[in-house]
Amino acid sequence: MRQEDLDVLRAMPVATPTMIINGKPLMAKTGATLNVVSPIDGTLLTKIPDASEADVNVAITSARRSFDSGAWSRTQPILRKKIMLAWADLIDKHAIELAVLGVRDNGTEISMAYKAEPMSAANTIRYYAESIDKIYGEVAPTDPSTLAMILKEPIGVVGAIVPWNFPLMISAWKIAPALAMGNSFVLKPSEVASLSVLRMVALAHEAGLPDGVLNVVTGAGPVSGRALAMSMDVDALAFTGSGLVGRTLLEAAANSNLKRVFLELGGKSPHIVFDDAHDLDSAAQAVVMGIFRNSGQVCIAGSRLLVQHTIHDAFVEKIVNLTEKMKVGDPLDLQTQIGAISSEAHLRRIQNALHGVDSIASGGFQILSETGGYYMAPTIVTDMGVDDRLVREEVFGPVLTVSRFKDELDAVTQANASELGLAAGVWTSDLGRAHRMVAKINSGVVHVNTYGGADNTVPLGGYKQSGNGYDKSLHAIEKFINNKTAWIKL
Repeated sequence: MRQEDLDVLRAMPVATPTMIINGKPLMAKTGATLNVVSPIDGTLLTKIPDASEADVNVAITSARRSFDSGAWSRTQPILRKKIMLAWADLIDKHAIELAVLGVRDNGTEISMAYKAEPMSAANTIRYYAESIDKIYGEVAPTDPSTLAMILKEPIGVVGAIVPWNFPLMISAWKIAPALAMGNSFVLKPSEVASLSVLRMVALAHEAGLPDGVLNVVTGAGPVSGRALAMSMDVDALAFTGSGLVGRTLLEAAANSNLKRVFLELGGKSPHIVFDDAHDLDSAAQAVVMGIFRNSGQVCIAGSRLLVQHTIHDAFVEKIVNLTEKMKVGDPLDLQTQIGAISSEAHLRRIQNALHGVDSIASGGFQILSETGGYYMAPTIVTDMGVDDRLVREEVFGPVLTVSRFKDELDAVTQANASELGLAAGVWTSDLGRAHRMVAKINSGVVHVNTYGGADNTVPLGGYKQSGNGYDKSLHAIEKFINNKTAWIKL
């Protein structure tokens, strides 16, 4: 990846995007559109269709028709595999184009976006493509006079609503296992970051995906997202986003066809550093990157730092020094370490979360406003208690709270004093302590002497109010299948 290539792609105009329904480009029936503003410099990039309920229903009907036809759901597994692998290859071929388009849309630093977006999406699609002809049914151990089989069937039409922070990666987490099992799909990306998703889905059709199997509608969540959730013809709904919206989707499912709803609702993840950590410099680097990459707009961001009291002051000094050396700025500059906040509205929400806080050790203010973009200095807030609002509520921005703990029991108590439980991190050289912490922390992922980086071989899912169901790994397939029992008297 060369800077000159990025500069060329940055300067290219963005063609007016369309929704993709039944394999065809469509605008909203009403002609309504939403502005796409780049967080890099606040300029208008393009406009996306603002779908109405009628548009969403057309997409759902298209998905249902494709599913019932068997064009994908009943085709040979080896053919589904071939098409999905071809799709992944096309994503690889267009990876830099996709990454730059996404960065212009949501502001993630390109060095992270390239790996976390197109490359991750392609690898996820390959992973589930390779699983297609390796998922078997079962024969139950019944009386010899009976044959009992457990058949794995696609659930039908799957809807998904994905956020703006990693639109390609998270879309692939939902789409790939669902398509691998033969389902049809309707995707609703965030109105803040739809451009790269639309391009990725266009590549799926270029790879040979039948019309109607994968549809994309764009627009405001309260309209198009609600239409998906309320549909009587969507069999399962997958969502990544806020707890407030997650609750709304559950209510919509209850008020419609009781569709299955799978939620990943973010976290307030504790990052715990004991005084016996083998390398405090590495721990400090991991803490800083664990919260400030993508300006803290990461579901598993280690936003709550818990430091043992014996090393607290020295460790805080380390992370402050590292933080203040990080380069915040143009996300399409290869030297940038922290990019833009996704939108002006989200920048204001982050600033409001810091209102009245007086123990800021670093940052806490908007920067680079002269660019027209939305940037914020990475922020470290010290002397935090478990009941402080910043410690309890997910900010989803470059804000790290720091608290002291006395011993292992105190660390576990503080770590678990949250309604959320998506991820956690522990730094210690004591193997026994590491195992105890993994067992006692109520989070779906517990990192030890590292933070982040888990691949498709392991599931990602939350405890408590961080959600239900799993993305990634073979466990994600379970969301998108029905287990049918065949009980046959011989």
